[in-house]
Amino acid sequence: MRIAVTVLAFCVAALLALGMVMLYSSSMAKPGAHYLVSQFIWCGLGLALCVTAANLDYGLLKKIAVPILLLALVLLALVLVPHIGIKINGARRWLGYGSARFQSSEFAKLALIIALAWYGERYQRQMRTWKRGVVIPALMVLPVVALIFVEPDRGATVLLASVSGAMLLIAGVRWMNIAPLLVAALAGLGYSLWHDPLRRKRIWGWLNLEEGKNDVSYQAYQAMLALGAGGWTGLGLGNGRQKLGFVPENHTDFILSVIGEELGLVATLLVVVAFVAVVLCGLFIARNARDTFGLLLGAGISLLIGFQAFINIGVVTGALPNKGLPLPFVSYGGSNLLIMLTSVGLLLSIARHSRVGDSIAVGSPAGREIPAAQSA
Repeated sequence: MRIAVTVLAFCVAALLALGMVMLYSSSMAKPGAHYLVSQFIWCGLGLALCVTAANLDYGLLKKIAVPILLLALVLLALVLVPHIGIKINGARRWLGYGSARFQSSEFAKLALIIALAWYGERYQRQMRTWKRGVVIPALMVLPVVALIFVEPDRGATVLLASVSGAMLLIAGVRWMNIAPLLVAALAGLGYSLWHDPLRRKRIWGWLNLEEGKNDVSYQAYQAMLALGAGGWTGLGLGNGRQKLGFVPENHTDFILSVIGEELGLVATLLVVVAFVAVVLCGLFIARNARDTFGLLLGAGISLLIGFQAFINIGVVTGALPNKGLPLPFVSYGGSNLLIMLTSVGLLLSIARHSRVGDSIAVGSPAGREIPAAQSA
């Protein structure tokens, strides 16, 4: 367990440090240091929450799982209210005032994971039934993803739906019970994308990168040029050219293109390895949790980090259409950084109270009931 915790902490720290360095590099052409200072402040707040969460007993979240989910729904609804939610580029995703903004969907991700972990433990013996395993969890998941969907934020919708489905399967839901919902969700998403001119255009641009390189595929095409220009070892820190106005949002969703151009393929692959290590360590911690709540909470957090990193890297490398999701711990964005660091703190709390060796906390049970998905 100590090895897993050490590797997890080292990889997260390395990604944070890399993010700060690359944020400074990507904003060299911009006046002032607003992005870097803002990110430092959010990082400090996130680390404070990470340490706090690590030193608390994650089991306390069971008592407030439902209130947290209700609060998330309220915040998501407020985002859509005119003059309360902040609208940027046609999307309402933020609450706040002036430059101080918070993205409600980031809080909703963690809130839903906590709620599903609480539900999965409480009804673990009944998760193989249609009512307890599918209907009631769907009533928890659908309002959250629906409110995120209409912001609109298709990327976060797909991400959260995927994590929720994986958590339910781990909790013991049968494949045959969840398959109809999966088919319906995919059909609904396909229908929505087909009738959304902007998203349909993005998919066309993804499939026809060369033809749309001066229009809808411009961002993805420039990112590919940046990655190609970097070669194996990169052009050198600060020497990237595509960040000089060629790659829009290079400090947020497409910061990996700056890494690839300036530090090369080797550094890019090390970023991928770091995320793989974070996910594997998180799943190991979850597998050795003292109870089912810890198992599901740790698995949900690990999958959230892994899926989001996978989608972001897929978008930057052209393997996936543009989804607008930041790279965890690296991209500029206070809301995501705050929630991700808090999530890491919860993973450390699960590890601190785990069943492995001397990590068992005083007074904690030595074992836990294994859900049906694991005992099968």
